Amino acid sequence: MRSFSDTTLIHSLIIWLLNAAALMVTANVIKGMQVKGFGSALLAALVLAVANHFLLPILTFLTLPLTIVTLGIFWFVLYGAMLKISAAVIPGFTIAGWLPAIIGAVVLTVIQWVFRAAFETFA
Repeated sequence: MRSFSDTTLIHSLIIWLLNAAALMVTANVIKGMQVKGFGSALLAALVLAVANHFLLPILTFLTLPLTIVTLGIFWFVLYGAMLKISAAVIPGFTIAGWLPAIIGAVVLTVIQWVFRAAFETFA
């Protein structure tokens, strides 16, 4: 019988793999975004998760007035910044400019939502 921690670990690993796959799909759709292999996508998904966990809440708080004025659209700029930070750290993951990062953030969000919805449906 699996314990709660085993199930949580398996769920986390599956979400990590889905996020890496979503990053690969996004890179294939967005011109100016490139991921060289699934290993780079796995590492980028991990760095992106860490950046989202630690940096995004701080940046969200600091830019809250701008986010409110833009009715939440500025959040995609912040998420694009998280993508740019991940691309700066990970070899094999490049983003050529802010526009591909922001559009990539929107596309990645949609693809992750679809993948997670499918996973939750079948899990």
